[in-house]
Amino acid sequence: MSDFIERSKFSCALGGAITTITAIPKAIPIVHASGGCAAALSNTYNLSSGYRGTGYCGGNMIPTSNITQSHIVFGGEEKLAGQIESTIRYIKGDLYIVVTGCQTELIGDDAVGVALKYRENNVIGVSTPGFKGNTLRGYDEVLCTLIKEVVEKTDEKEEKTINLIGIVPGHDVFFKGNIEHLTDLLKRIGIRANTFFGDGESIEKIKTYGRAKLTVVLSETAGQLAAKAFENVHKIPYITTDLPIGPKATEKFLKLIGEALGIEKEIIDRVVKDEKKYFYSYLERIVDAASDLDFQRYAVIVADSYYAYPLTEFVSEELGWIPYFVAVNDIEDDKLQEEYKNKFDRLTSYTKPEILFESKSGLIEKKLDLIFKEQTDSKYHDRPEPMFIIGSVVERGLAKKYGTGFLSVAFPVSNRVVLNKGYAGFRGALTLTEDLLSELVSAR
Repeated sequence: MSDFIERSKFSCALGGAITTITAIPKAIPIVHASGGCAAALSNTYNLSSGYRGTGYCGGNMIPTSNITQSHIVFGGEEKLAGQIESTIRYIKGDLYIVVTGCQTELIGDDAVGVALKYRENNVIGVSTPGFKGNTLRGYDEVLCTLIKEVVEKTDEKEEKTINLIGIVPGHDVFFKGNIEHLTDLLKRIGIRANTFFGDGESIEKIKTYGRAKLTVVLSETAGQLAAKAFENVHKIPYITTDLPIGPKATEKFLKLIGEALGIEKEIIDRVVKDEKKYFYSYLERIVDAASDLDFQRYAVIVADSYYAYPLTEFVSEELGWIPYFVAVNDIEDDKLQEEYKNKFDRLTSYTKPEILFESKSGLIEKKLDLIFKEQTDSKYHDRPEPMFIIGSVVERGLAKKYGTGFLSVAFPVSNRVVLNKGYAGFRGALTLTEDLLSELVSAR
């Protein structure tokens, strides 16, 4: 049975590859595809990721082979070779990464093989046709190639160094801030985190990632292939955990990694105690207002798995909101769906949310309408109001329909400008609290 795409919250694999490469300092994407692919996909993440910008070599600056009809018939490898040579000549970069579109893969161009001929010029190739998957697949393909071809093999391991992955640049609109919050926290307990995209990263540093003792993946759907590549190629084991938002989740995050690396419990406890004191010293300032003005809300979360549970856990466990409905946009495997759904049983809230695995906004709206109708049709009912929707800009219309508060967090986010803001950790959770409660009082 045929399916349809409705207001997609993902690009294709090529888009994921481009947004990943442009987030790596001095890495240059070379796109082997038809005209328009590079600019359209790059601008999607430049504009819909909180106006992230083009970076060093993104947007309309991306080198591309711009194949035409004649190349479709006779092949485009020669055109790609010329583009690689021109790019090396005119654009200064530390690494050039050839990525492919649907057309060139369908006609059988060996773009990876062409790139291999220029390996001495720091050129590598990655197969990323759109039909291979979505944004998350493109992210994984690029990281896997870096891990196999750029990261240097070594038997030496740094006992207190980890590779932190699963944060997809651009697709996580707040990736810069989230990385900064988490690396700072880990540094305070004596752990250095390699992130690919954080401040101070470079191709030279990426070459040393094989020395890490552990890989930590913050997503069930992004970074898993890369983590397996680290394990297979560099003998680095990995663990998967959630993006930590707020005191409870962040304490668990630090203890999980700290115990895996043998960090003394006293060091972790001291950092957690200091950060909790800081967090609650600010949160207590709005407790009276939150109580008197009744800031409690029924929470509706519409996001990918990277954000869906962490956001639900935070608003439920830390803010005391009622988790009502969660739509997860990116998990299709039945087993993974069941495992992800089981996470919500850990919530201490008496009320557990309705969980839906769906990416199409229209079907999500229909499901929410149905649940709302079932709960309000009887003579005596408890209406799920007031409600607050946390999702992407796609859900803004849904919030208007229900007359609810709304905050865009998940991609796409085109109604906010995001620079270094992040929601991870203790201090990121304070920022999230500010943003949520500011929406509640914005009309006053």
